[in-house]
Amino acid sequence: MAKAAQKITLSPSRDIPFDKLVLSQSNVRRIKAGVSVEELAEDIARRGLLQSLNVRPVLDAEGVETGMFEIPAGGRRFQALSLLVKQKRLAKTAPIPCILRDAASDILAEDDSLAENMQRVALHPLDQFRAFAELRAKGQGEEEIAAAFFVTPQIVKQRLRLASVAPALLEAYAEDGMTLEQLMAFTVNEDHDRQIQVWDAVRNSWNREPHTIRRMLTETAVRADDRRAIFVGVEGYEAAGGILMRDLFQEAHEGWLESPALLDQLVSAKLQTEAEALAAEGWKWIEVATDLPYGYSHGLRRLAGDPAPMSGEESATHAALLAEYRALEDEYSGRDDYPEEIDARLGELELAMERLEHRPLIFDPAEVCRAGAFVTVDRDGRLAVYRGYVRPEDEPSEEAAAQDAEGAEAMGQGGDTNGAGWQPGATVITSGGQPLGGELPDEEEEGARKPLPERLVMEMTAHRTLALREAIGRSPDVALTLLLLKLVTDTFRTSNASGSCLEASVRHVFMSAQAPDLKDSVVAKLVHERHAAWEAELPLGDDAALWDYLTALDQGSRLALLAHCLSFGINALHEKVNPYGAGISASGLSRRMAHADLVARAVDLDMVEAGWEPTVDGYLNRVPKARILEAVREAKGEGTAQLLDHLKKGEMAIEAERLLKGSGWLPEVLRRADLIALGDAEGAEGQGEDTAVPAEVDLPAFLTADLSDSVAPMIAAE
Repeated sequence: MAKAAQKITLSPSRDIPFDKLVLSQSNVRRIKAGVSVEELAEDIARRGLLQSLNVRPVLDAEGVETGMFEIPAGGRRFQALSLLVKQKRLAKTAPIPCILRDAASDILAEDDSLAENMQRVALHPLDQFRAFAELRAKGQGEEEIAAAFFVTPQIVKQRLRLASVAPALLEAYAEDGMTLEQLMAFTVNEDHDRQIQVWDAVRNSWNREPHTIRRMLTETAVRADDRRAIFVGVEGYEAAGGILMRDLFQEAHEGWLESPALLDQLVSAKLQTEAEALAAEGWKWIEVATDLPYGYSHGLRRLAGDPAPMSGEESATHAALLAEYRALEDEYSGRDDYPEEIDARLGELELAMERLEHRPLIFDPAEVCRAGAFVTVDRDGRLAVYRGYVRPEDEPSEEAAAQDAEGAEAMGQGGDTNGAGWQPGATVITSGGQPLGGELPDEEEEGARKPLPERLVMEMTAHRTLALREAIGRSPDVALTLLLLKLVTDTFRTSNASGSCLEASVRHVFMSAQAPDLKDSVVAKLVHERHAAWEAELPLGDDAALWDYLTALDQGSRLALLAHCLSFGINALHEKVNPYGAGISASGLSRRMAHADLVARAVDLDMVEAGWEPTVDGYLNRVPKARILEAVREAKGEGTAQLLDHLKKGEMAIEAERLLKGSGWLPEVLRRADLIALGDAEGAEGQGEDTAVPAEVDLPAFLTADLSDSVAPMIAAE
């Protein structure tokens, strides 16, 4: 006969006055964690006690009940109730729902306390999100929900944003197939199909980091800190109907702009508006471009302007700022360091004076009517206007200037009339060579004077040419000055604007294929600064004055100027070989590169010092995976290269950029031939050395967590 199973008897419940309850020393919770006692008290005050206290009778020395009850499980609730009593919001004798354990029970008080804290299961974040969604659906606002559960409104918004994630991904998260951080990364893009596509791509990958998911979901978008977005403003972009994507980690000013095409339209429209306002200054042309290439002013003459004078009020303000600055300097001159507030004030004064000293330039109106300006966006997202550039075809010829002067004198007018009748409204605004507004003026009619017969001019100038050749041949100092004059004209004024009796020139080489960051490189800035320094010194307006200036220069300065001018003719560019005669031949290209390498050795050129680095956009993402691994192998060793071998190309390029940063690695085309030979010799001597992962290589966790069998022995061998 089967024995009947023993029935379970539960402990009875009972309401016990609060003043009969004491906290048990058997409670295992010692460390504060989770919701504070104050927040729990407010929650009890709002909704009442949701869970009874677990209590036992307190016995005296003889084992007799004293009428008091200790609480081994529920101590935080008791402390919250005590706070309410102390605040006189709960009576001392208020009945408290309790579960009463028999004093003779075999279950220890510590057992009850431990079980109550360990057997509970924290609410899954997905359940929390769904609960918040239910509360909101029933009329509660985000602020109200946040206050009820003692969390910030931002947390409520973040949990509710999980609704933008595809249901399939929510189920994967519920089944622990992804982390909360990964799930939150998917909220940046509300396209469920794209979310699932990205998850399918990364779920079995080594790299499932949230930043990788966000990058893949926003690869066609524009970051909110892009200079174009800063120029237009995120508010302006959204007002035009653009969508700003953000994930749960980002602040209000961060995110991605979903529509690059709309952003570019807004940038172009704003630049055109700025250009139309600039046209009132009377420029002949204005070129609008979101991004000006390196060498954008090649072949153009730059006007020299005078800074606008300060007004009386501005002068007085500047004098007061300078007086305060000098007074503070004198007061604290004997100290090693300025006090923090004084140092900050000096910085403010310097900035204020710089703003007043940075004056707009005033140009000659006769020059403005033939010159133009560039309107663009600088690297910080601010409007940049470069005024005062004259194109070669707009330069006045001597004959036209003389005719204009004669005409003006005949009509009782004086001065330069070139460009007469040119009004601000006639400014031609272009973008990419296409006009955006305005009309070109009619060409001036040619003068009535007929030139000399061409044959006669050729015969006479042939005599003069031969005489000049003989004279120059016996005057080396004059020859150097003549050469410098021509080179300076080519470099700083363009040869198209003025002829020369010397058939020697520097042909400016324009780099049609260039990286977007070339204009911001270290070497570009150095060339620009050197060019600007010479331009400020040279009297470019008059050939006679320029001749006198060059003649008076010391030999060192003449050579320095000569080197600067010649540098603009350097051409080490690789070009497509044309076997049919047009362009450069294969042998010509080889000679050019060999010649360039000779010059590189002579000047000890180092492309690393020149600022070139293997970046994702500039090199790594534009070569095959084998090239990426080859670069890492050469810079960091075979072991490090093997750790990247399993990655997809995009991920491999990102990690390779980080590993190669600061390594000094260069692709072969940028290396000097003499250094390549030296490196090969050193490599032959070092064959057989350990190729394991160097100890100093800082690898990410997903590359070091599970090394392959082929790499582990090499590390162990160290």
